[in-house]
Amino acid sequence: MALSQRLDIKLSQALVMTPQLQQAIKLLQLNNIELGAFVDEELLQNPLLVRAEERDEPLTALATGDAGDDPRGQDPAFEPGARTELTELVGSGVMPDSEHAPLDADIAGMFESDGPAPSQETPAQREMDLDPGLGFDAGGPVGRGGDMNFDGDDEGFEARTSEATTLARHLEEQIAVEIPEGIERAIATVLAGLLDENGYLTMTPAEAAQLIGIDTTRVEAVLTRLKGLDPTGVFARDLAECLGLQLAERDRLDPAMQALLANLDLLAQGDRTRLKRVTGVDDEDLDDMIRELRALDPRPGLRFSADPLQTVVPDILLRPRPDGGWQIELNPETLPRVLVDHAYATTITAQAKSKAEREYISERMQTASWLVKALDQRARTILKVGSELVRQQDGFFAHGIRHLRPLTLRDIADAIGMHESTVSRVTANKYMATPRGLFELKFFFTAAIATADGSGSVSAEAVRHRIKELIDGESADAILSDDKLVELLAADGIDIARRTVAKYREGMGIGSSVQRRRAKMARR
Repeated sequence: MALSQRLDIKLSQALVMTPQLQQAIKLLQLNNIELGAFVDEELLQNPLLVRAEERDEPLTALATGDAGDDPRGQDPAFEPGARTELTELVGSGVMPDSEHAPLDADIAGMFESDGPAPSQETPAQREMDLDPGLGFDAGGPVGRGGDMNFDGDDEGFEARTSEATTLARHLEEQIAVEIPEGIERAIATVLAGLLDENGYLTMTPAEAAQLIGIDTTRVEAVLTRLKGLDPTGVFARDLAECLGLQLAERDRLDPAMQALLANLDLLAQGDRTRLKRVTGVDDEDLDDMIRELRALDPRPGLRFSADPLQTVVPDILLRPRPDGGWQIELNPETLPRVLVDHAYATTITAQAKSKAEREYISERMQTASWLVKALDQRARTILKVGSELVRQQDGFFAHGIRHLRPLTLRDIADAIGMHESTVSRVTANKYMATPRGLFELKFFFTAAIATADGSGSVSAEAVRHRIKELIDGESADAILSDDKLVELLAADGIDIARRTVAKYREGMGIGSSVQRRRAKMARR
């Protein structure tokens, strides 16, 4: 076979993910707080960007009617498959339409983030938190910041501005006194770093010894000394040990109480009969022991300040209009506004003496112009998605959660002519303030459950709410079993299996019918 060389011309189309397009897509995922931090960094790096304190015309959108009435047929901006800008909804806008470039890109799986870590609480601990009849008082001051003083006794400037004491710092100060130096001091420091926010040790002594590279007996000896530090209960491995340390300090850790601590699961279930049998006490003594447990602190580490919690700030504001519709706007308090300083750009361009200086100014101008356009397009895209979301869920905003409709990302994407991945990015990490409260945008996307007559469907979230309503309304003498809940839901037109009811009930932290009966009987 003869080998030869030749030149061919081939035409093809491909989506090129330029750095600017990748950055624009990433901006869609940021909420207003994160976006503000990004813009602040750009303002520091780019001298041609300035912050605009006032906007001539706010970006708002109007959404009217129920999605069942199909208002999209009256508005060309919401025709399926139409790729129009949001100018029809928000007026003239900020920039000419010719300057807008769609941010829609079929790039799935980009910038994904992991979900929240599962809870590490034991079933007994979680049940005690949920059940006021069997739970514990947290102890310590009200909330994490203590009681507020409205009597006019100012604590002083130093007290209000001083750094809050954390659990790590509180223990570090005590370790410095109890274990001044040597290898024991190093072991104690490592063990203090292995505590979670509740004050519990996250490793066994053997695992900690392997981590440090030292004999287990030395770690156990240091750990014994650390369990005597304040607050009592820190460095425990579980809830029972934490409560046991506090009872031992009060000289109340007798055999009966030890048996009660060894059977906290029975206490969470309200099984008094078995508790009396394993502890060997009568009803009166058992009540006294449970009362003592409630006075303890199951999470001693929470008395101290932890990392500051990030306050949820809404990205979208929803307000009712007098005509019965809804007005949607981006939160002006957190929405960053920037402009290109053309006057300054002209001045420094005239003073540029070298080619490198002129190139730098040109590059900064392009970056500034792109950022302004990307921010404006992001705002319009969010409003477009939010407007359709409100139209689809008009029944929820008007009448409550029982009218929440099944909805998917594809439903919104098809309605506004965008790709599903774009809608996913827009709704990620963003919240909407509504007359019914503050909701994450992902809350409005729920699975569909068929109705009994097959004529439609209801959302899974509405079914969960109905199950909780039925259980909250039951009495101790008429506890509803899962089978009974299935019958009551069927009467409401909801066709659902018993195992699905059990899954939803457990997901909401609600015990079985036996557990609920025992708990309610114990509170009588």
